[in-house]
Amino acid sequence: MNEIVIKTDKLTKRFGNFIAANEITFEVKAGEIFGFLGANGAGKTTAMRMLCGLSKPSSGNATIAGFDIYKETEKIKKNIGYMSQKFSLYEDLTVIENIRFFGGIYGISDKQINEKSNTLIEQLGLKNETKKLVASLPLGWKQKLAFSVAILHEPKIVFLDEPTGGVDPVTRRQFWDLIYSASDRGITIFVTTHYMDEAEYCNRISMMVDGVIKALDTPTNLKKQFSADSMDEVFFELARGAKRKGD
Repeated sequence: MNEIVIKTDKLTKRFGNFIAANEITFEVKAGEIFGFLGANGAGKTTAMRMLCGLSKPSSGNATIAGFDIYKETEKIKKNIGYMSQKFSLYEDLTVIENIRFFGGIYGISDKQINEKSNTLIEQLGLKNETKKLVASLPLGWKQKLAFSVAILHEPKIVFLDEPTGGVDPVTRRQFWDLIYSASDRGITIFVTTHYMDEAEYCNRISMMVDGVIKALDTPTNLKKQFSADSMDEVFFELARGAKRKGD
């Protein structure tokens, strides 16, 4: 696919004299797994909030899923999914109640919700947990369920903000299998992560330092560019001169 689903041109966010995100320019294609990396304080969260239509840019331009970031924020929200590290579902509802609740929010018909619920529960191996409160599930299951619900409406793009924080390596690998499956269906994955081994799983990576994109390429090309054996080495090379310490 060659369709561009995220396009930014000098996108900037200022808070008084502080420039949190400075003239960010990049494109992301449909179905691409795009890693958006940076140390704490790099400006990742600020940039993601702008792309999701949650924060108005100070200057620059962008289109998300074909919609203008200034004029069509509600349309953007309907065409994206979002999942954060701080779990995205209601823990005082059961598994099936969460699925049905979010299906309704996304405007999916009752018939589709029932069909999608059955498929999702089967895929995640949650058949015996459907009536359990989400609060009682292990963290890994919670995160996999949260991701599946975030793409229940088949959005063009899903934004994942540190989605695997705190889960074990085996569960992280299973989570990435879900990401690959969504990508294969044409859903664009825009993901931030602190795990540099996960950066290797992305098609392309952007690395931010102090509000500026310092590098953008495939993991293989970035390792060649910085004569590095791993993405950890690339990251440390770029981030060691960072001045900010909080995002």
